[in-house]
Amino acid sequence: MAHNVNFDLSHPRVEAGLESPADEEGVHDSFSQLIAEESQKEGPSDAIELQYQQRNPEDKDRDNVAYLSPSENRRWRIGSDKTGEEDKGRQTDSLLKDSWSSATLKILSSMPSRTIGRSRGAIISQYYNRTAELRRRTQRRASIKDFSRSARPSIRGYGVEVDTTDSAEKKQERLIQNLQNLSAVDRVRLLKEMPLNLSEKKSLRRLTLQMTKQTRSSSNLRCCSYLKFHIILALRHSWYNCLSFLHSLHLWQMPLKRVSGRFGSGVLSYFLFLKTLLFFNMFLFLVLGSFLVVPQAVYPPEQLENRKSFTGLELFTGGGYFANTLLYYGYYSNHTLHSCSKNNISSPPKPECDSKSLSYNMPLAYFFTIGLSFFVTCIILVYSMSKSFGQSFRIDKSNGMLAMKVFCSWDFKVIKRSSVRLLSENIRTQLKELLGEAHHRHIRSTISDKLVRLVMHGLGWILCIGATAGCVAVIYYFSDYMHKEQLKSSQNDSGDPELLKEASLLALPVLVSFINLMLPILFQFTAWMEKYNSPSLRTFVSLSRNLILKVSVLGVLCFHWLKRVAGSADNNKAFKCWESFVGQELYRFLIIDFIFTLLATLFGELLWRSFSDKVLKRNRRPGFDIAKNVLDLIYGQTLAWLGLLFAPLLPAVQILKLLLLFYIKMSSVMMNCQAPSRAYRVSQMTTIFITLLCFPSFLGASVCVTYTMWRLPSSESCGPFRGNKTMIQAGKQRIVELVKENPNLYFLAEAHTYLVENPLVLFVGATIFLIVIYFQSQVVDGQRKIIALLQEQIENEGEDKKFLITRLQSVHERKRTPARNLTSQDSGC
Repeated sequence: MAHNVNFDLSHPRVEAGLESPADEEGVHDSFSQLIAEESQKEGPSDAIELQYQQRNPEDKDRDNVAYLSPSENRRWRIGSDKTGEEDKGRQTDSLLKDSWSSATLKILSSMPSRTIGRSRGAIISQYYNRTAELRRRTQRRASIKDFSRSARPSIRGYGVEVDTTDSAEKKQERLIQNLQNLSAVDRVRLLKEMPLNLSEKKSLRRLTLQMTKQTRSSSNLRCCSYLKFHIILALRHSWYNCLSFLHSLHLWQMPLKRVSGRFGSGVLSYFLFLKTLLFFNMFLFLVLGSFLVVPQAVYPPEQLENRKSFTGLELFTGGGYFANTLLYYGYYSNHTLHSCSKNNISSPPKPECDSKSLSYNMPLAYFFTIGLSFFVTCIILVYSMSKSFGQSFRIDKSNGMLAMKVFCSWDFKVIKRSSVRLLSENIRTQLKELLGEAHHRHIRSTISDKLVRLVMHGLGWILCIGATAGCVAVIYYFSDYMHKEQLKSSQNDSGDPELLKEASLLALPVLVSFINLMLPILFQFTAWMEKYNSPSLRTFVSLSRNLILKVSVLGVLCFHWLKRVAGSADNNKAFKCWESFVGQELYRFLIIDFIFTLLATLFGELLWRSFSDKVLKRNRRPGFDIAKNVLDLIYGQTLAWLGLLFAPLLPAVQILKLLLLFYIKMSSVMMNCQAPSRAYRVSQMTTIFITLLCFPSFLGASVCVTYTMWRLPSSESCGPFRGNKTMIQAGKQRIVELVKENPNLYFLAEAHTYLVENPLVLFVGATIFLIVIYFQSQVVDGQRKIIALLQEQIENEGEDKKFLITRLQSVHERKRTPARNLTSQDSGC
């Protein structure tokens, strides 16, 4: 990044004109003239120093500022016996002067940074040299690195003349000729890099293509060559159209752009996270549907005679008519499915079918499909988290990002009026976020303000944690009460109607959803009382408090299902098929959570907007609570992952819920919510969401499912693992039977023993995933440090340029001082 200070005219890069498109000879002659004139005066120290920098290119350690130690760099910058303070003051004073000498102005006006944006001829001359160099590289010549420095040929030896005296038209003609001789990829890249406006680039491209067509038409090409050329063009055009069509098929592309332009990156991250969860559930639905649901639907088990009729309440409770369907664990058979079964009804295998038909072992398929789903999901999550770490945790200085957004963010391919308006809104919102972040860095607080704020934060956390603990205790005791009531009603066989019994099962989901709805309002009010200076910090604090609530609630519910319900399976007929009952509970929680989300959207956003507009007569709309809505998504996805074992079709329910939730939330945000009063940029929000989805959510669901399969006894009357003590033993027994039937499959038994039964494999796999995440974070941290060092070198390079210009100015002033003294003496005489 920081180039060496070199004024050698014989340098290859200077000869080729790759760094300066202007007349470098005038620039370096100015330096040489000033140094030569100064060397004839009494104080030659400054001139000797500049000559040493010019004529001693072998001393790389002295020439390269990046490798100087601080003390050496300081001595090199001073260059005289004067103190550093005097030299620094003189350098600053001379830089602040408005009047420069003519020689210094000439040098400054000839610098590449001053001429590149002003002289079109200089640009064409520079890129003519670059095209000539690219053309030479295509020729099979020996590399210049193979020659010594003294034996390296000059660029003029290749027949390339860098003549800056030619007119702009001749330079343009030579540039077009060189562009014509380049490949299409190099030609497009060079045209993109040229600092010209779009019309001039189009003109150069048009002229180049015209000359190319004339050359092709003048040459005697055969018919096959013309046919090949047009076929390639047609295929390329078709490929570009196909890519454009695939890009237009991206899900929710335009709605996401509208949200980003109006509300910023914080609200956009919620909808992107919802889209990610939708893809996860689509993958799970495809896997479970292909290997479990479809085979069992093709060969259904024998139907029970006392099947209940559909009443409509099943849509909310998941029981009744849905109890004995493909939705739950208890419906799936515990034997091998054969294609020779009569009427496509699954039944125990018959002797005449064993060798003549295809078979499908349902228990093995159920066991390995659930395991495969969790394993692939874990890999996708770890990969997404690593990728998100690399994209989000990078160094973005607000000043540099502001310059990039102002000068480089507009897309000139956008010509549609609506797209132009959308793009301008998006850029304006991003600029507000960057300015807000830069402003927040300059806020300074006194010690008393920090103490008061610390006390307020402590009280807020005590209140939030206390409220969370109280609500979790209420859920714990209420779930225990409902469990005891269900045991009593099943034992005493009370005469309550079936609909009333089904409706009573909704009490616990309603209580949990009500707590999940009301407690985040308390968290939001507490955060408002704490008065955080940074909106992003406020969002992260709210996210942490909602995370504590959701994790605590899910922990109590998992204890209720896996300890109380599973432990009562042998003593009560209501829980004979406890896996299906847990699946029904998870379905109820998903549906009731969706209903409460709709109610929160209706009463919390729509009615508040109507009340503010019509009653208060103020344009004061509610803001979008990112933390609460994101944790609701993670809560629902955790329920879906828990339900993979107990309800294989639960991902389909989650897909439908997410689709409806996207359109409802999108409409509510655009109609009822307002943009944040202080725009803020949340660069790591998506990474934090994926991390929370991986560790508390997916890891907790995986532990619960693994504990169920390894430790809890299976139901004896339903499911694919009936008649076995645990699910893992059922899988092992089926593999042993399969190996007995076909001895060539002995490797399955060994794989099951070492990969499934051995917990060391799971431990090693989890360790590998954690190591991958750790190394990815270390790589990103190293990249951040490298970027910081490169930025520091850029700053040092700027200081070096200021230093050289200041010393040139001081040399010129000291040269003019004796002449003024002689003039004043002559006038005095």
